[in-house]
Amino acid sequence: MEASEAGTLKELLEVLGECTRCTLHKGRTKIVFGMGDENADLLFVGEAPGRAEDAQGLPFVGPAGRLLDELLTGIGLKREQVYIANVVKCRPPGNRDPLPNEMDTCNPFLLEQIRIIKPRILCALGRVAASVILDKNVQMNKVHGQRFPGPGYFFVPVFHPAAALRTPSTRGVLIEDFNRLKEYLEQDEQPPGPPAPEPEQMGLF
Repeated sequence: MEASEAGTLKELLEVLGECTRCTLHKGRTKIVFGMGDENADLLFVGEAPGRAEDAQGLPFVGPAGRLLDELLTGIGLKREQVYIANVVKCRPPGNRDPLPNEMDTCNPFLLEQIRIIKPRILCALGRVAASVILDKNVQMNKVHGQRFPGPGYFFVPVFHPAAALRTPSTRGVLIEDFNRLKEYLEQDEQPPGPPAPEPEQMGLF
């Protein structure tokens, strides 16, 4: 079975298997596929697993994950009600940014996760995730918290929770952006269908 033939996340995980498609597998402890509600309206995509995630095989379980839980609680949600994934499923050495070839290798699985879940809102956590989803560099200072049309979903980029841990002033920005996420979720407007507009048409650059 190919990734595109998977009808459920369980089947997609079986296709992924004990992945050795790129060199990240050499240093990993566990694959971090994702977790949450397969029918979630809200899908978060982060950059890559960190040390705690690599050890447990679950996304966002370290300090940034605890802040993400607080942010979700602040808008009346639990992580069981959303889905959380990453651009790459294995931890890069030393928590470096994933390399282009690593992201390209994992990208089909992320795209299939999006296809299967069919979220109303796809929220990119941080610049790397936002840039991968749009296939172009994103200036987070200009676009965070805004809602843009995507192929079958609304796209909302926000700062990564880890950035708020490093820079306390970013925490307030994140809280505001999560309040916007709540407003977007409460609106009845349905996301646009494919094809996706070009990034330039979305006013991102």
